[in-house]
Amino acid sequence: MLESLKKDLSAVMVRDPAARSRLEVVLCYPGFHALCFHRLAHWLWHKNIRLPARWLSYFSRFFTGIEIHPAAVIGEGVFIDHGMGVVIGETAIIGDNVTIYHGVTLGGISLDKGPRHPRIGDGVIIGAGAKLLGPVRIGEGARIGSNAVVVDDVAEHTTVVGVPAHPLVRDMDAETGAFEAYGTPCDEHADPVQEELRELRQAVAALQAEIKRRHITVTPVAVPKPEKKESAS
Repeated sequence: MLESLKKDLSAVMVRDPAARSRLEVVLCYPGFHALCFHRLAHWLWHKNIRLPARWLSYFSRFFTGIEIHPAAVIGEGVFIDHGMGVVIGETAIIGDNVTIYHGVTLGGISLDKGPRHPRIGDGVIIGAGAKLLGPVRIGEGARIGSNAVVVDDVAEHTTVVGVPAHPLVRDMDAETGAFEAYGTPCDEHADPVQEELRELRQAVAALQAEIKRRHITVTPVAVPKPEKKESAS
């Protein structure tokens, strides 16, 4: 347990430029506090000390604003940044070196007792407000953009955005391998909707240039106004 917490602490120092010292993280970072509470609650849960484990997770929620079921499996080097509003369900499995921002939900959408929450691979980044619903699998190194709603599996080293989540046209993270804060590349050609709008603007501009070149005059067509019906007296 202590080794896992040391790796969690190191993860904060590496991924958050605002962290000035390990002492500051220990005293002032609710995401780190939530992991401390969870690792103890998880140990109690597997010792079949279930009610104290649930109470400890409830206290952690009250203290940090982060709700983690004590049965959830969380790897090492995990960083919950800011953390307010994060919800991690009972059967969720989170790999090593995962980054989770505030407002993220790893939720279940069925009443089955079996696996019903997401399984997150190593090195995944989940942006603020993202919702991952059901037993979806998120591949190693994937990026989940802010406010994305994920209801299907995500391949390794793929960035998804939108509602429902869909892969980007060009995955910058896969090309550079760099850490991407909030899991969302800031690239003008990254969003497929923006890409389509850009192509549409280019097509319109080309048509306008062709019309001008051919000296074609486009006369607006007058649309007749509908006649007013006389009201019956």
